[in-house]
Amino acid sequence: QVQLVESGGGSVQAGGSLRLSCAASGYTYSFYCMGWFRQAPGKEREGVAAIDSDGRTSYAYSVKGRFTVSKENANNTLYLQMNSLKPEDTAMYYCAAESRTDCGLGLGYNYWGQGTQVTVSS
Repeated sequence: QVQLVESGGGSVQAGGSLRLSCAASGYTYSFYCMGWFRQAPGKEREGVAAIDSDGRTSYAYSVKGRFTVSKENANNTLYLQMNSLKPEDTAMYYCAAESRTDCGLGLGYNYWGQGTQVTVSS
């Protein structure tokens, strides 16, 4: 059974940095596409960043230039380096794997983690 486990969330002041990790298990092969999503209270889940095994990336406009997504294909581990954090980045962050469509920021992924909370204070 595929499991995605996120870690690295926490509380940080505006301007700070966090690095999220997502460890995937229970899948024989390397996921071609993995992504990060987030959901703030009262808001819909939105795509943050996605990456495929060839290193092609997609970013939400709101995080471009501040966040960097990376992936270790050998062990199916996904990372999100978040710099210059803002209070509006506060959300539960979810890892997802195996997009049913293109490798982008849509919600059509087959596997999801339980999330890790990121809180940014002003």
